[in-house]
Amino acid sequence: MTSFFLDLWLISHHLRRFDPDLNMPQHVGARRRGPDPRRTGRIIATLQGTLVDLLAVLIPMDCVSCGREDAVLCDSCARRVRQLCKQPFRAELESPALLDVDGKAKIGVVAAGPYRDELARSLLAFKHHGQWRLAAVLAPCLSKAVKTAIGGRSGYCLVPVPSSGKAYRKRGFSPVHLLLFFIRMRRMLPLCPILDVLRKSGEPPALMAGPDAIRQVTGRLIDEVSGHAAVEHGGGGQKGLGRGERARRVRGSMRLRRGRTGELKGRKCILVDDVLTTGATLAEAARAVTAAGGVVSGAVVLAATRPPAYASIAAVDDPASVIKTQ
Repeated sequence: MTSFFLDLWLISHHLRRFDPDLNMPQHVGARRRGPDPRRTGRIIATLQGTLVDLLAVLIPMDCVSCGREDAVLCDSCARRVRQLCKQPFRAELESPALLDVDGKAKIGVVAAGPYRDELARSLLAFKHHGQWRLAAVLAPCLSKAVKTAIGGRSGYCLVPVPSSGKAYRKRGFSPVHLLLFFIRMRRMLPLCPILDVLRKSGEPPALMAGPDAIRQVTGRLIDEVSGHAAVEHGGGGQKGLGRGERARRVRGSMRLRRGRTGELKGRKCILVDDVLTTGATLAEAARAVTAAGGVVSGAVVLAATRPPAYASIAAVDDPASVIKTQ
């Protein structure tokens, strides 16, 4: 009996050697370039592959968007994120805090993509669940929006909008700063220096006296009547807050870091933030930069929660018009 099975195995082995249908080549992922000719490069590539396999065993992960195993963001969802950010668009007219009383925008804002679907889920996982590896997908989208905004011109610097101290302690990092660090290390924007000069000065007092108290109560009533009442929660963030409450919470909350007061004088600055909602945070950052002598030429965000109706199908008609040239 044993001899029979041995003969059967030998026959199938020889057939597999000569029959192309039984000896199909294994499918491997396409590579953009061949192996590194340097010995050090090959060793590093091998170590990287080993480390990825080891992390997959020790720390199992699922795609933050579709739940597929063994990838923080699967190829299909990463491709969808890039599609959502394929055509950056103008977003300032959908943000009330960035508009004057006559309806004109104070500053132009370019958004890399709409805050929805795979982009929204990836950004949430990146910010709130410590999935820092998503920077490899999100950072190129942000850099593309910056390139669209400046239209190939030079002489601009990027000013990241800071996180609050409480948010930084909770997350352990600043999402915007991490994305810009990735962009700088990959030299995606070599002609745009990054000036990390802003800081949060703390939350405004919750209770006010005199006319300020009247304005605060009136603003809350307006928010409730318009259906934008603030949602009470334990954190100090702005998620769930109405338009008026957002503006009051960030008003006067940013200033320059100590010893950095002279770096912005006369510089053309582009503000960089992760998500655009009402525009209150960008408006406060623009106030702080202007007060320090900088020229706010525009802003760029990774995602906009209120994209215009044409955002998903139309590119920016005139990208150069977003950035002021004064």
